[in-house]
Amino acid sequence: MEVVHTIGRRKSAVARLFMADGKGNITINKRPLNEYFTTAPLQYKIQQPLNLTGTEANFDLKITVKGGGITGQAEAVRLAISRALCKVNEENRATLKPEGLLTRDPRMVERKKFGQKKARKKFQFSKR
Repeated sequence: MEVVHTIGRRKSAVARLFMADGKGNITINKRPLNEYFTTAPLQYKIQQPLNLTGTEANFDLKITVKGGGITGQAEAVRLAISRALCKVNEENRATLKPEGLLTRDPRMVERKKFGQKKARKKFQFSKR
């Protein structure tokens, strides 16, 4: 199998994934998974598509991720892995789609408006 390249995004985080046949090694920004994402919920999020399809030990993943916070980065990586698994085997789509792992979350930070304190918050109004 040749190397599969996919991209996942969430908020302002962008993850680039290179998937090749291997033993199940996951490297994120040249560091192991449990060193980059130290908490268990984030590690679970990343391994979720691999666990659902039963391909934990079949592929080596080399991931570069930048931008955003740690949770946004984890969800961007999860989307990239899900897309790569669908590229490798189209049957994986049937298991990943109902779990919502192939959906790009469109929610972004709302921009700040001029004449206001923040996106929705306003300066205090004084009548007199």
